[in-house]
Amino acid sequence: MCASQSSRLSGVGVFDLARTAVVMADRAGVAQGWSEGAERLLGHSVAEALGRRLADLFAVVDPESAPDRRWEARLAETDGWSGLEAVRHKDGHRLDLEFRILPVVDARNRSARLVLAAEMAQAPWSGASRSLLEGILGMSPIGVGMVNCDLEYVWLNDALVRMGGATREERLGKRLGQVQPGLAVESIEAEMRRVLDTGTPSVGYEYLGRPQSDPQREHAYSTSFFRLEDEAHQSLGVCYMVLDVTESYRARQRMALLNRAGERIGGSLDVWQTAQELADVAVPDFADFVTVDLLDAQLSGEEPVPGPVDAPDLLTMRRAGQQSVREGCPEAVVSVGEPTAYPPSAPVVLSLTEGNSTLLQTLDLAGGDWAAEDPARAAHLRELGFHSLMVVPLRARGIFLGAATFARWQPIGPFQPDDLVLAEEFVTRAAISIDNARRYTREHTAALTLQHSLLPRDLPEQCAVEAAYRYLPADSLSGVGGDWFDVIPLSGARVALVVGDVVGHGVHAAATMGRLRAAVQTLADLDLSPEEVLAHLDDMVNRVADDTNTDDGVVGATCLYAVYDPVACSCTLARAGHPEPLLVGPTGAGQLLELPTGPPLGLGGMPFESAELPLPEGSLLALYTNGLLLDKALDLDGGISRLRSALTDPQAPLEDICETVINSLPGARPVDDVALLLARTRALPQSQLATWDIPADPSAVAEARKSADGQLTEWDLEDLLFSAELIVSELVTNAVRHASGPIGLRMIRARTLICEVSDASSTSPHLRHARTTDEGGRGLFLIAQYAQRWGTRYTPQGKIIWAELPLRAAAGDGPASDLSALAEDLDASALLTDPDGR
Repeated sequence: MCASQSSRLSGVGVFDLARTAVVMADRAGVAQGWSEGAERLLGHSVAEALGRRLADLFAVVDPESAPDRRWEARLAETDGWSGLEAVRHKDGHRLDLEFRILPVVDARNRSARLVLAAEMAQAPWSGASRSLLEGILGMSPIGVGMVNCDLEYVWLNDALVRMGGATREERLGKRLGQVQPGLAVESIEAEMRRVLDTGTPSVGYEYLGRPQSDPQREHAYSTSFFRLEDEAHQSLGVCYMVLDVTESYRARQRMALLNRAGERIGGSLDVWQTAQELADVAVPDFADFVTVDLLDAQLSGEEPVPGPVDAPDLLTMRRAGQQSVREGCPEAVVSVGEPTAYPPSAPVVLSLTEGNSTLLQTLDLAGGDWAAEDPARAAHLRELGFHSLMVVPLRARGIFLGAATFARWQPIGPFQPDDLVLAEEFVTRAAISIDNARRYTREHTAALTLQHSLLPRDLPEQCAVEAAYRYLPADSLSGVGGDWFDVIPLSGARVALVVGDVVGHGVHAAATMGRLRAAVQTLADLDLSPEEVLAHLDDMVNRVADDTNTDDGVVGATCLYAVYDPVACSCTLARAGHPEPLLVGPTGAGQLLELPTGPPLGLGGMPFESAELPLPEGSLLALYTNGLLLDKALDLDGGISRLRSALTDPQAPLEDICETVINSLPGARPVDDVALLLARTRALPQSQLATWDIPADPSAVAEARKSADGQLTEWDLEDLLFSAELIVSELVTNAVRHASGPIGLRMIRARTLICEVSDASSTSPHLRHARTTDEGGRGLFLIAQYAQRWGTRYTPQGKIIWAELPLRAAAGDGPASDLSALAEDLDASALLTDPDGR
């Protein structure tokens, strides 16, 4: 704050003498000024006291004579009066007071009276024998001055002379601005004129300024003004009393700064924001320019080494925050986020390498080592007028995080040692917050990395559905949740759609989610029904709870598992405590699917049920977690309505629909994690499907092989004739030899060529290594060599053994080369002949 600027420095008054009344009265005994001390002592407010007689305000307890005449006599004393009097408080209780009445006379002999009153034990003038003017006011630390109606000095006491620096002779007959230009002259004289015009005293008027007695340092003053009047109530001038409250003002300023620092620093767990908050809180009340530089290790969340910083590590410092009283921070030579570089003798380097704060009350930007090593920066700062500097290391839990630099260029005086103590105090608070943010960043990054590694990066290729997804974490303290989704290709061109939600947040929830997702993928490979998948997951969640034995709230999960078959255009779904999916038909009509209610995973012992329903091609299925439906009011019905509105056009691009759904969420961030999976169904054309009924006769193998060859030729897949013929031959042969009818062969031309053989047996085949002397037993091994993947799934009627072949063989992998390679190790001729020897 500049010297000409004034302000109300809250909470300070000149007359805060605990129980002392200061009253200005005219010769008739009418109160013209009433101090806060008088209000505290007698109970009358300023508004109640002004204009009333002293005889009423100081009502005597046991008057021996008329109170009015007694006060008239006292006020008429030429040399004033002092004595004891028992008076009544406003509420009626007794006060034993000691009084001093001072005649105040201006240059024209017009007079008023200054009345001081205090309880006997606390009267500051008790026992004094000198006159009040020469004694109390002359020796008082309170500066007292009187000015006439032209605001020219007519009297002042010694304390005011000492405060201002100008002598009494230099002041008398002159105005304040002529003798004290470093004060807030305009505002002070404006206040005097207001008191002259209105007669209303001004108590505790406060301002900052630079007196002649100490022009290098800004002082704080608290002043009270009273109008002086004669018997005819004509204005004689103004009496003002001033107290230098610089130390208490600075103390309150420091306390206020600490309070602001506590309120504003560390409100987030973000290192950059916390560093900027430290810079913001110190400007402009404490410093003119502040920078916060952090080691790169802190910004990346790495664990630093305790103790002072080695000089080479300072090469990796980075500007994390800065603030200036000048717009745009022209003092800064780097921007926030950029690396910083300091010469070896720079105060920042010395503070961090030595581990101590640095105070440079007078900054030498001309002849110091720092200026010599970095002349460009020194010239820049010298041009901007910097004159004082402090550097405080940011240190928390024995670890040095960086340094905060405080600089001044305005003429408010250099930094003092107590300023350094204050800076260290709130920098320490900021350092704790920055270290907490650093630790959080490290753990949060690890948790996010774990979570992202567990979620699918891209949806797998499949032909059953067109799919799109969105995952949106909530703005929670952990920022990591247990929501997940998956699209899993199954045999027979089918696909599994999964959405789940682990209860709770944090690393444990993310780890549990990862275990559940891996388990779902494994169970999906086994081609289990949806209700069986959920039953196995329920057992797993119970085991996880028993193994971890934690109390962090992760006690279960919800899950929805759906299997869609593009051949039958049907979908089988089961849910475990999860929200029901929303189905939008090809025409745009949306409905919640009423699925059997299953308990959340982890309760144990409860059965799950599935439901099968037809899904025409072009149907849109929306699977989601409950974070998509919830708002701050936890209104599920409102969430369903928002979702219905966003899915009114089921044929729109799925990415656009995802954006519409996410944009419909209320607020900037969801109240819980959101996982959304959209799937638009496809139907496999009949032209890409071929089925045959196979008699349970060994002679049917050749006919099945012939039918498969013809279908592959029709599909223009001659490159797969050898591999497909081998697989069909082996699968049909096994079914004829080891299973019971009916036997069926189905071939599907999708993203791969799928060969399926069904039978009524529930016995699962298994791959084995035949001995060189065995005549058979190599069929599944051979299929495993040729097929991209193969497996078994069970049906209510029995089982299906399936194998998939890529539609085009890779270059150099022709059937002849494959066969010759296998023939070296296997007696393949026995496998390639049918039961009739052909």
